[in-house]
Amino acid sequence: MTPPDKWLKPPGTLLVILFLLTLVSVSALAWFGWKLLDQERIVETQRAQERLEQTADQISATLRGALAETGERLSAWVVAPPADGEPREGLLLLLKENNLAATPSNRLLYYPLPSPDPEARPAVFAEGEALEFLQAKPAGAAEWYQHLAGSDVAAVRAGALLRLGRVLRNTGRIAESRAAYAKLADVAGARVAGVPAGLVARHAQCELSGSRSCAEALRHDLLAARWRLTRGQFEFYWSEASRLAGRADQPPAEAIALAEAAAMVWEGRKNDPGVRGQQTVWINDQPFFFIWRGTLDWRAVLITKPDAILKQIASGDEVACAAVDAEGRILAGHKSGKGAAVRTSAESQVPWTLYVTRAHPMDEAGMLSRRRFLMLGMALMVLFLLGCTYFIARAIRREAEVARMQSDFVSAVSHEFRSPLTSLRQLSEILAFGRVPSEERRQVYYETMMGETARLQRLVEALLNFGRMEAGARLYRFEELDTASLVQKVVAEFEPQISGLGRHIEMKGEPAPCTIEGDPEAISVALRNLVDNALKYSPGHPTVWVEWGVEKEFVAIRVRDQGPGVAESEKKAIFRKFVRGSAAAAANVKGSGVGLAMVRDIVVAHRGGVTVASAPGQGSTFTMWLPAAGRA
Repeated sequence: MTPPDKWLKPPGTLLVILFLLTLVSVSALAWFGWKLLDQERIVETQRAQERLEQTADQISATLRGALAETGERLSAWVVAPPADGEPREGLLLLLKENNLAATPSNRLLYYPLPSPDPEARPAVFAEGEALEFLQAKPAGAAEWYQHLAGSDVAAVRAGALLRLGRVLRNTGRIAESRAAYAKLADVAGARVAGVPAGLVARHAQCELSGSRSCAEALRHDLLAARWRLTRGQFEFYWSEASRLAGRADQPPAEAIALAEAAAMVWEGRKNDPGVRGQQTVWINDQPFFFIWRGTLDWRAVLITKPDAILKQIASGDEVACAAVDAEGRILAGHKSGKGAAVRTSAESQVPWTLYVTRAHPMDEAGMLSRRRFLMLGMALMVLFLLGCTYFIARAIRREAEVARMQSDFVSAVSHEFRSPLTSLRQLSEILAFGRVPSEERRQVYYETMMGETARLQRLVEALLNFGRMEAGARLYRFEELDTASLVQKVVAEFEPQISGLGRHIEMKGEPAPCTIEGDPEAISVALRNLVDNALKYSPGHPTVWVEWGVEKEFVAIRVRDQGPGVAESEKKAIFRKFVRGSAAAAANVKGSGVGLAMVRDIVVAHRGGVTVASAPGQGSTFTMWLPAAGRA
C-alpha cells in the first residue's frame, strides 16, 4: 500500500487530488442548486400548462372565427368576384354552370376543362388546305391563307396565320414564316387546334429559332399560367419547351398539386350538393383545404394550404401549433416538446385536431436568471481548474524538455571534449615514454597536438561566448569590415583540416567593395559556425560554397551545402539553444546544439537576421543578413 505522505508528492498526484476535491465541491453545489430549481420547475410547469390550455382555447376560437369569415367572403364572391389579386393565400375557383374561373389566374398551371375561347370551323380553310395538300400548290395555298389572315374574326385570323406559317416554313421561306408566327402570337382570345393561338405561335417560333433563351422564356410563361390549358396541353408544351431548352427538370410540385386540387374540385362538385362545406384532402403528399359556398351551378371554392390558415392565427414565437387530420398526419405547423394542449375537432368545432405546445422550454425570467448564475459559477470553477492544470502541465513539460535538452547538451559537449583530450593523452604518452620511431614522426605528433589544442580552445571559447551572450555580458566592438577579407580569413582557417580530405570551399562574391559594420571576432565566430556545420552535414560531398553580395540595404553572406537538408517544421526550432534537427540525429553528426543559436544572437545584435532555405535531401543555404556600412 502506498504511504499517505507520498500521495501529496507533486506534480501528478497533487493535481489529481485537487481535481477530485474541486469536482466534489462543484457536484455538491450543483446538486443543491438543481434540487431548488427542480421544485420551482414543477410549480412553473403547472402554471405553464394552465397558460397553454388557455392559449389552445384562444387558438380554437380564432380559427373558428377565421373560417367563418372566409365563408362570408366566399358568399360575397359568388355574387361579385374579387379582383385578380385576391385572395392573398390559396386559389379561388368560381364554378358557374359549365365554366370555371380561377383567381388569381397565374396560380393555376392548367384547368380541368378546355378554354372557352372560340376556334374557327375547319370548313373555313378547306379551299386552302386542298391547294396545299391535294393539289400540291403551296404558293396558291399561301395566297389563300394570306387573304384569310386579314379577317376581322380573331379565330379565323389565328387559323389562317397558323397555316400560313406552316406553308411558308415547308417551302423554305423561313423569314416570312417567322413573321406570320409573330402576328399569330399577338392574336388573343382565340384557339387553334384546341390550343391558345399565342402558345402555338410561341412554340413554332422556338422551333424555328432553335434558341434556348426563347425556350426558357416559354417555360417561364407556362409556369406563369399565361394561357388557359388542359393538363395534357400543359404537359406536352412543357416537355417541348424543356427539350428545346436542353433541360429535364419538372414543374414545381406544389403548383402541380394545386392544379390537381382544382381538378378534384371540378370533378367532385356533384358529390356534395350542399350550399356550404369544407374538406381536407392529400394530393401528391401535400395537404389542401377546400371550403365552398353556393349551389352546384354558382359556387365559390377556396383552395388553400392548412399551414397558411394556421400561420394567420398562431404566428407567435411562444407556442407551436399543429393541425392533425383524423389519421394522425400533420397538416400544418409542428409539434414541439411534451405537455401539449389537445383540442379535438369535436371539441373545437374546427376541421382538425389541434396540438398546442410550447415553442421553447420554460424560460421564466427569475428561474432562468438563477439557472444562468449557477451555471456561470460552475463554468468559471471548471475553467479555473482546467486553466491551472493546463499551465502547470505546460510548465512541467517545458522544464522536462529543458532538462532533456541540457542533458543532451552536456552529453554532446562531453563527447566533443573527449575526442581532443583522448588524442592529446595518447600522443603525450607516446612522447613521454620515448616510443617515437623518428624525428619526423615526432614533429607530426607535435603538430597534431597543436591542432587538437586549438580545437579544444575553440570549443571552450564557443561555450564561453555563448554563456556571455545568454547572460547579456557580451560586448561588441563595431568597425567597418570588408566582407571579402572576412570570409577569406575564416575559410583559410578550415583549409589545413580539409585539404587532406579532398574537400574544398568555393568562395564567390561581388567584385566591388562590400563592407559591413560589426565586430570582426563575433562575425567570424558566426560564419565559422555556419561553415563548420556545412562541412559536418555534407561529408559525402567535396564542396561547400560561401557567397556574399549586397542586396538592397543588407550584405548577404550565404553558406550552401549539399547535406540532408532541414524539414520545414524545424526551420525555426533549430535556431533555439540546445535544439538540433532530426537530420543530425539520423546522420549521427555530433554537436552541442548552441552553434545556430549563437549565430542568431550575434546577427540580431548587429541589427540583422539569419534565414535558412532548405528541403529534405536537397541541401541547405544559411544566409546572414547584415546591414551594409553607411546604410544601417
